[in-house]
Amino acid sequence: MNFWKKTLPLSIAFILGWIGILGDYIPHQTSEELTKSIMKGLIIVFAIVAFLGLYSLLQMHWSKIKRKNVGWGYSLLVYIGFFVMLFFGLYNQGEFFWNTQVERGQIQWLYQYAFTPCQATMFSILAFFIASAAYRTFRAKSIEAGILLLAAVLVMFGVVPISGMIWKGFPEIAQWLLEYPNMAVKRAIFFGIALGAISTSLRIIFGIERSYMGGGE
Repeated sequence: MNFWKKTLPLSIAFILGWIGILGDYIPHQTSEELTKSIMKGLIIVFAIVAFLGLYSLLQMHWSKIKRKNVGWGYSLLVYIGFFVMLFFGLYNQGEFFWNTQVERGQIQWLYQYAFTPCQATMFSILAFFIASAAYRTFRAKSIEAGILLLAAVLVMFGVVPISGMIWKGFPEIAQWLLEYPNMAVKRAIFFGIALGAISTSLRIIFGIERSYMGGGE
């Protein structure tokens, strides 16, 4: 029992982890084919995870509809939108999903005139929350906060067309801030993310990190 619960998952993680790492450093046809096979297996796993996520989402909204919780009407809209998009995605203008050469007019219309406006509305509402959060964040309580406030004001004002009419230097300053200080910080963050991903991967490969097995043992 211990073999199936601990030894086998750890062995699979160890072997596949090293195959994935060494496949990038061994320029051989066998290693390339093996890496491609693993990537195909990952695509299958991702598809299974997507179905599980969809099942979890629908189950959560169904429980809200069944119990008539607050806002259950929105959950009903989730179901309506899901099945409408699914129907037109499979229908495919009468050719059904196996004929991919046909332009998918109905689902494209729904995406362009229903989904995109709803998405734009949601992000426009989020702009007010972002503005209030920025107001609280950019209070100049220290020198660092003052520098951040000044840079944010210059960038936000510099990307507005009227700033160039007032002075041509505002757009140039905003562009410089985005290309140099901002890019340097982004690269530092990406380096940190990469190091974190590498350390986590090594912990999983060597069996130190075991949370994926359903516990922290």
